[in-house]
Amino acid sequence: MAEVRKDLRIIGKKVGKQVGKDYLVFPALTGKAWKHTLGANAVANLIRNYWSYMANFCGHFPDGAEKFTREEFDSEAHAEWYLRQMLGSANFHAGPLMAFMSGNLCYQIEHHLFPDLPSNRYAEIGVRVRALCDKYDLPYTTGSLGSQYMQSFWAILKLALPNKLLKASSDDAPETHSELKFRIYDGMRESFGVDPATGRRRGLRTAIREVQNGAMATA
Repeated sequence: MAEVRKDLRIIGKKVGKQVGKDYLVFPALTGKAWKHTLGANAVANLIRNYWSYMANFCGHFPDGAEKFTREEFDSEAHAEWYLRQMLGSANFHAGPLMAFMSGNLCYQIEHHLFPDLPSNRYAEIGVRVRALCDKYDLPYTTGSLGSQYMQSFWAILKLALPNKLLKASSDDAPETHSELKFRIYDGMRESFGVDPATGRRRGLRTAIREVQNGAMATA
């Protein structure tokens, strides 16, 4: 509780400075035009906050972006940290203009993997990340902005409901892919690796696809 109070004080101090600057200092500096300045700042903040919310939530809550508990990563190895960053984030499709407008957060996977990398290089490094995902048969979660946003909104809506109102558990909900999930459907292989017949690696991406195909077949 002490930690929560400390965080709230920090947040309150930051919010107070921003509110004072946008809604007191700047309007006062414009004299008789203070109402226009106040309104313009309010609209600008509304647009900025909604856009930031979309860009950030689309990078963390769409289907395919894993959700982890603190216990799951308290003792993880360094390599497991990289895997969690990749599995726990998602991208959305964007051209050069959209990428610029989102601060390159359309490349949330690359941002998580390389937090110190300048954001203008995410597109470049993304090619290598996708190649690694293909090599090791790992999911690379991406989609259109509209699709990712609707999935994020739906996931948050469900997380806000009491557990008793949810039909799916954390193991078979579309937003998560736990190890138990891969044992729910009959005929699901429990071990993956290099397929001796084709030489191709069978990894998490294949496992997810087989689960989805099994779910559709039994629906």
